[in-house]
Amino acid sequence: MLHPLRWAGLACAVLLLVGCSSEVESTTPARGERPHLVEIEPARVVTSGQRSTHTGHIEARRRVRLHSQEEGRILELPWYEGDRVEAGQVLVRLDDSVLRARHDQAVASRRQAESDLARIGNLAERRLVSEDELARARTQLELAQAEERVLSARLGHMILHAPFTGIISRRLVEPGDAATGHTHLLTLVDPDSLAIAIAVSELLLSRVRVGAPVSVRIDALGGAPFPGVVQRIHPEIDARTGRGTVEVALQPVPEGARPGQFARVELETAERERLLIPFAALQRDTASEYVYGVDGEGRAVRRPVRSGDRVGDRVEIVEGLAPDEAVIVRGMLGLRPGRAVTVVAGDAG
Repeated sequence: MLHPLRWAGLACAVLLLVGCSSEVESTTPARGERPHLVEIEPARVVTSGQRSTHTGHIEARRRVRLHSQEEGRILELPWYEGDRVEAGQVLVRLDDSVLRARHDQAVASRRQAESDLARIGNLAERRLVSEDELARARTQLELAQAEERVLSARLGHMILHAPFTGIISRRLVEPGDAATGHTHLLTLVDPDSLAIAIAVSELLLSRVRVGAPVSVRIDALGGAPFPGVVQRIHPEIDARTGRGTVEVALQPVPEGARPGQFARVELETAERERLLIPFAALQRDTASEYVYGVDGEGRAVRRPVRSGDRVGDRVEIVEGLAPDEAVIVRGMLGLRPGRAVTVVAGDAG
């Protein structure tokens, strides 16, 4: 028969062993991981065009800022914002009294130089003057003629004409103001040169052609579609955004269209073959784009890809997938490479 103290020690040892056994059993991982439920769909080659909407503001591509080239007081300026002027019409007239007096003086000097040259030329024929004097007389005439031409040109700058038919958009001075050289007086715009500059992805830009028809909606005019055409494509791509600039001209310009109005341009590219997957299948992180597929052992595998244009609820894959290759389209939450998955629905192709 055991002593009571030995019985107590034996009991403690048994309890300790049971506790340790329970702790080891609780930290042992489960033998199998429950499969992750997913849906899949194959990448399909589809022949389609692409329709995309881009926003921008209407601009007058033909615009001129009229500046004074000479100093003078403004004598005439009858035009205001919104006035329509015809090509060649006088817009501004400056006081040219001082320049005209100098021009008259230059005319008189030129006539005197012509008279002097004629007189010295007669004397030279009789060998009464030297060749040097004759050369100096010719030079004086040339200088006088040049001075007259300069002042004639400056007099022409005292009257500003409309370079084309357009509408005054800004009037910055008033009659009686003293204009110095290179003062901005008026701005003239061509209402028939309205265009919209839009930013287009470099992937789409390569398929846009000059002359291609587009549809334009102007919010201020009720959103009705108006015809337009791609007028020009700028040669540079913004390296930060990966976008280029396309100019769309309104042809014809709808009534009520004005520079500064907000517009929506709908581009449609020519049809071509594209490898498309559901947009929900495309995943992104800070470094790359990728999709999940399923390997032969029923486990998720991550596939790096490069996407192209978005077409409705699908996206084009330009690199990383083959036609009919299945990708996971639902069940992304908690999914990781190597995890066992079970396909429960979707189109396996």
